[in-house]
Amino acid sequence: MADIKTFYLPDLGEGLPDATVVEWHVKVGDTIKLDAPLCSMETAKAVVDVPSPYTGKVTRLHGAPGDIIETGAALAEFEPDPNAKQRAESQDTGHQHGPKKSVGSPAADDSSKVVVSDEGGEVETGGKDREDEGTVVGAMVSGNTVHVEQAASIGGVKAVPAVRALAKKLKVDLARVRPSGADGVVTMKDVKDAAANGSAALGAAPARAVPASAGRHLAPELPQPEPQRGPVSLAGKPVRTAPPSQAASGQPEQLKGVRRNMARVMADAHAQVVPTTLVDDADLHAWIGKQDITARLIRAIVSACKTVPALNAWFDGKNLTRTLHPQVDIGIAVDTDDGLFVPALRNADMLDGAGIRTAIKRLRTQVEDRTIPASELSGYTISLSNFGMFAGRYATPVVVPPTVAIVGAGKLSHDVVAVIGGIEVHRRMPLSLTFDHRAATGGEAARFLKAMLDDLSLPN
Repeated sequence: MADIKTFYLPDLGEGLPDATVVEWHVKVGDTIKLDAPLCSMETAKAVVDVPSPYTGKVTRLHGAPGDIIETGAALAEFEPDPNAKQRAESQDTGHQHGPKKSVGSPAADDSSKVVVSDEGGEVETGGKDREDEGTVVGAMVSGNTVHVEQAASIGGVKAVPAVRALAKKLKVDLARVRPSGADGVVTMKDVKDAAANGSAALGAAPARAVPASAGRHLAPELPQPEPQRGPVSLAGKPVRTAPPSQAASGQPEQLKGVRRNMARVMADAHAQVVPTTLVDDADLHAWIGKQDITARLIRAIVSACKTVPALNAWFDGKNLTRTLHPQVDIGIAVDTDDGLFVPALRNADMLDGAGIRTAIKRLRTQVEDRTIPASELSGYTISLSNFGMFAGRYATPVVVPPTVAIVGAGKLSHDVVAVIGGIEVHRRMPLSLTFDHRAATGGEAARFLKAMLDDLSLPN
């Protein structure tokens, strides 16, 4: 009897409980080589290729594209080739192959979704060892370097997993996309351009054959009009509708990837944090010329963190311990179609305005392309949500443990304010500060907010 080996889904990134199958690169009966791409999986952090742990024949695949597989559950089964070299059982591959022993909740700071050196790496801080090394398939961490996987050639097309996932989402046939990357690699921009111009539509319908009766004049088939709704029926009586419990207009959709993790983290935060929110308006009337609003917000947060360190901290509610941080790493909320990412702007207290803008642009690009390392989606010390870019004045943003505070910036407005001798119209920015009242006092929060207001009121 053949020796069948079962491959269990490894931890694809710092304790994530599950991942979604995006695409299988093999089918049952195929022969695959060691470390060749087995499938692409989407997690709350990224889309990554999972390599094959064996050389041999694929005998079973667990799950179809779109299915959610729990970490530690069976992913695939193989019949290893006895004549081929296999990886030693004890060899470290950067992830675990064994079945899951227990199901635990993800670390609270895994909700989130940058680095500030010119090379895209973390600013050196003295060579301190990093934790959770080698847990991400396709983005292994070694020392202070993140090794991102190379584009794999599958079906004659070279592309990284995130590009393949985007093509699947936009219904683009990668084989028909003109690559612009080095060595013929298809990039994110190539897929987006193909989707925009329709040059590589997936499964495009072939041209219709002209029927023999095409020369005759046939009455066109007109679409049937949908029933019209109105406040009264034809009989003149009020229309009654069935309650939603009896009929639904749509189908339930399983949350996956980023949205699934967001829902889980928000529920955990709601259960763990004792939130309190303070609001006020920053007066920007003294600003000279056009200024980078986000950069000024970050500078104000840094100033407030230095004035009141209690809010630039982590809090452990179980052990009732607090950790104050000497550096300011700001988690910046980035809204995408896939859900919310909070990448970490590292060492914000060391950056000037230009450095902040450069780092934010790099973060946003990495988030949109789903190429941001998982290590940069956690570990921030305080958060910023600039929701005013869209709408809204005040809010009660969610504090995600272990952080203690989050700043929300609302939509700018021109308000009438009283001044000595009369009234003036000033440009003002609404601010909302939500903090965990277990870790900080109301006085500390008020002084923190006051420090932000003072910094934002400066001309430059």
